[in-house]
Amino acid sequence: MSQPLATSTLPADAPGTAPTVRRRLAALVYETLILFGVVFFAGYLFSTLTQQRDGLTHHNLLAAWIGLVVGLYFVWFWTHGGQTLPMKTWRLRVVAADGSPLSAGRAIARYVLAWLWFLPPLALHPLLGLRLPQTLAIAGIWFVLWTATGLFGAQRRFLHDRLAGTRVIAMAR
Repeated sequence: MSQPLATSTLPADAPGTAPTVRRRLAALVYETLILFGVVFFAGYLFSTLTQQRDGLTHHNLLAAWIGLVVGLYFVWFWTHGGQTLPMKTWRLRVVAADGSPLSAGRAIARYVLAWLWFLPPLALHPLLGLRLPQTLAIAGIWFVLWTATGLFGAQRRFLHDRLAGTRVIAMAR
């Protein structure tokens, strides 16, 4: 006679639970493809409206504009359903730590804190006068360390999610 399986533990990606880090990183890769289009369109719009003739003209304003547009993209989708297109594809949703939908303030905090994935190692480049290979190596190590923060804890929250009071959950098919 076979005994029934114990159901005390849910599968790793059961609806409402924390998705695996691998699944979240796959969604991140897809997100970069979507963001390429968003950034391209934002840059085109900026250069058209400012009559920008080369990349050095207004480059600081362009960077701020792109940061704003990308921020609006994320904050809009996170506060209107909790999912971007890649998150829908991978059946992920971002919610507040208590499971409620994100407020605009919490979504903005999450967006700003998510820049910690990239900015600290990139800021070392000009500050320490590093060469590109050194900067890329530091950025790679930083990315791996930041990703490792999602391996700890029952909710598999990355550091920026912990700081922002948010979490990502798996959705049902």
